[in-house]
Amino acid sequence: MISEQAWADAELIWDFHQMHHEPRPCSVAVGLGSHDLGVADATVDLYQRGMAPLIVFTGATSPTTRARMPRGEAVHYRERALELGVPPEDVLVEPNARNTGENIRLVRALLEDAGRPIESVLLISKPYEERRAYATARKLWPEVEVISASTPMTLAEYVDSIGDPKLVIDMLVGALQRLQLYPDQGFMVHMPVPAPVLAAYHRLRDKGFTSRLVDTPASQSS
Repeated sequence: MISEQAWADAELIWDFHQMHHEPRPCSVAVGLGSHDLGVADATVDLYQRGMAPLIVFTGATSPTTRARMPRGEAVHYRERALELGVPPEDVLVEPNARNTGENIRLVRALLEDAGRPIESVLLISKPYEERRAYATARKLWPEVEVISASTPMTLAEYVDSIGDPKLVIDMLVGALQRLQLYPDQGFMVHMPVPAPVLAAYHRLRDKGFTSRLVDTPASQSS
């Protein structure tokens, strides 16, 4: 059972993780692979609304996706896009990336090799990964404009889609920890965390929402 305080803290962090960008036409729409086919659906929706002339899906497999997406996340995303009516020539696949940094680097290289000039990127992720994806892209692809997007939904709707409230809150906490740690490791630009969001993070961490935290010295995660 999730307490009222824990739920309120989770909603605060959920809102912070989203960049609240207004989608607008970009050179390419990049869908970041994950367990969530909703990312593919959101990418196709933006493409069909005229927000990008080209889609790139990126992602290999991971322990959480190997069973559901044995051909790789990007490949399954592309198959979903074709089912939804996107012409095959408008969907490229980057099938090797195993983390967000590789997603960005390998997509950038793919588009350069294809001779596609890119000025702006519509970056589509899970809702709670928007800010992390944005910060990573700003670090590794600084010359392009980055617009973040995801499936519009509330925390309650996302929990319903996953079916495990604790796991979702664990993921929110883990994503926020990475926003604090990864800039110092050169993985992303620094994104200031407001004090109320940081306080919510500490309360949830102290209540045991920790399964998605990365191991780090206590001085770095306190």
